Amino acid sequence: MEQDNISQDVTSQLLFTNQVAETLDGIVEKLEPISVHVLVDANTASFVLPRLQAESEVIRNAQIIQTGGAGDMHKNLNTLSGIWQKLSDDGATRRSLLINVGGGVITDMGAFAAATFKRGIPFVNIPTTLLGAVDASVGGKTGINFNTLKNEVGLFADAEVVIISTTFFRTLSSQEMLSGYAEMLKHAMLTSREMTDRLLRYDVTTYEPDSLLKLLKESVNVKCGYVKEDPNDLGKRQSLNLGHTFGHAFEELALERRSPISHGYAVAFGMVCALVLSHMKEGFPSERLHTYADYVRHHYGVFAIRCNDYDRLLQFMAHDKKNAAADGLTFTLLKDEGKPVTGINVSADDVKAALDIYCDLLM
Repeated sequence: MEQDNISQDVTSQLLFTNQVAETLDGIVEKLEPISVHVLVDANTASFVLPRLQAESEVIRNAQIIQTGGAGDMHKNLNTLSGIWQKLSDDGATRRSLLINVGGGVITDMGAFAAATFKRGIPFVNIPTTLLGAVDASVGGKTGINFNTLKNEVGLFADAEVVIISTTFFRTLSSQEMLSGYAEMLKHAMLTSREMTDRLLRYDVTTYEPDSLLKLLKESVNVKCGYVKEDPNDLGKRQSLNLGHTFGHAFEELALERRSPISHGYAVAFGMVCALVLSHMKEGFPSERLHTYADYVRHHYGVFAIRCNDYDRLLQFMAHDKKNAAADGLTFTLLKDEGKPVTGINVSADDVKAALDIYCDLLM
């Protein structure tokens, strides 16, 4: 499929193509790094790296850094320190290049490692999951989890290039595809009812690579529009937080239970809660709330919570970096699809009421 560019004035240069190896080799030839280092986790080391090594001269000759495991529980200071150590041991300099090949954990953590090693070395992101492609690899946010809190330590840093492809998604389970699709549904809700309905009808678990790449490009463009207007996340970009204050709290509770859930599933559940609040506070249409809740129940199931979890969830929400207000919890909500509102102050009692309705809708 022919390569498609997005202007570099958004964040990084974004390339949408299923010719990944050829595209990467051309990029690295232009960047002329003194050395190339490739970060992978256990999954990408097994399922993606061999294919890239066979097809890409750059990857074939690069030094490989493999983290100890896959998943969000490894997105921590110990793993980050190991990446820095391997870069140092392998002689990386400020003229070296780090290529992050993996899902959102690898692109978040690898970008943070690159941005801080020797005060910053260039990096390229190659997301290999739908969630990584639509969310984590784009927009310049990097970081790790700390003290059981999601993305508690990080910074803004842009990749030189992000290569977005659907070519590696065949290695993913239906659950992993649905995890990424939750972020695409969020982008659709921020845009229009038409886009939302179109995605609700699409079966992402039985996709065709080029058709999904078109939908993925449309979805990433939604995010890029917010990033371009508000690169430092101080205003309109906070619309992208829809569902995330609840979602991050669900993720953190799951980690505390030692039974983690994926970010995308947490966002899917969190958006149900956010739409409940949107109906309560902003008049979001009840029938659209039920349409989305039915979709989530059918495709994602439920993250089970009880009343005695509510106070702990509120504690997690209060620590979430997306809550900037000193006088209470703030949320991104919707008046309707395509009409987000940010910075809405919500009481603890209203949050608990939303959680009650979430349980009624999904459990």
